[in-house]
Amino acid sequence: MDERIRLLERWLAAVAAGRAFRLTPASADASFRRYFRVHWKDGATTQIAMDAPPDKEDCRPFIKVAALLRDAGLNAPQVLAQDLAQGFLLLTDLGTQTFLDVLDDASAPALFTAATDALVTWQLASRGGVLPPYDEAVLRREMALFPEWYVGRHLGLSLADSQRQALEGVFAALVACCLAQPRVYVHRDYMPRNLMVSEPNPGILDFQDALEGPIAYDVVSLFRDAFISWDEERTLDWTVRYWEKARKRGLPVREDFGEFWREFEWTGLQRHLKVLGIFARLTHRDGKAKYLADTPRFLAYARPVAKRYRALAPLARLLDELEAAAPR
Repeated sequence: MDERIRLLERWLAAVAAGRAFRLTPASADASFRRYFRVHWKDGATTQIAMDAPPDKEDCRPFIKVAALLRDAGLNAPQVLAQDLAQGFLLLTDLGTQTFLDVLDDASAPALFTAATDALVTWQLASRGGVLPPYDEAVLRREMALFPEWYVGRHLGLSLADSQRQALEGVFAALVACCLAQPRVYVHRDYMPRNLMVSEPNPGILDFQDALEGPIAYDVVSLFRDAFISWDEERTLDWTVRYWEKARKRGLPVREDFGEFWREFEWTGLQRHLKVLGIFARLTHRDGKAKYLADTPRFLAYARPVAKRYRALAPLARLLDELEAAAPR
């Protein structure tokens, strides 16, 4: 038992005013946050305790975005108690099964219908100036993880000047695409692993990094996921269904689906380059090697998109060059 757990138990004991409880691990994510399920000895409904070391994590964005989601009528955790100085929150428990746990060919249509319904509701709740902007600085900082951590640290390669110039041209095109889109609330990790099978469905987690940004971002996060892949036909069909639903509800998606699909693919490419860098950093800096197993998934997303569009073709060539040069 580490010192943080002892502090958390002491805080919970004070919050609970003498009620007996025990903790079991609930989940841990790619950050420094950890989650524990609080089992009350009197049989009351379980709750979730978040441990977010204050020197590494800030609980305030979590509290703010949770309130935005709940105000929109969505199923996000309610903050029952908080201690920002210590980095502890006590939350309602949204259940034990994620969408990722139960997704298969049979369950996917109903689950993705619930997920897109909630996403449209979240986007409709958007108000300018409430969340920080998903601006050029953030977009570029994210994509810079790809050459630094995936190419440099993981593959052990240095880009030639011509390769850096080619990559910069692709980065500029992706940034322009993201900034040109209508802006809405963006969860930033709206994927099956962060959606809980709950009532109402879905329960929404891991939203503390939300920004105001491109409308296609959360859609592509959902359908081109980090941990499960779908064939192109189904991805296209589900994206069309989202787009039709969004138009009907009055969201500012493009009138032409082809234009929205291009934004979906280019925005996804920005995200996939970022995640390639993040997963390499998690492995080589943080010792969380399990994420690296999903690297081929992101390359499989990136390559076809880069080959489909002339402005992105330099990335397709670069990926081929990196594959040829990488140590076996």
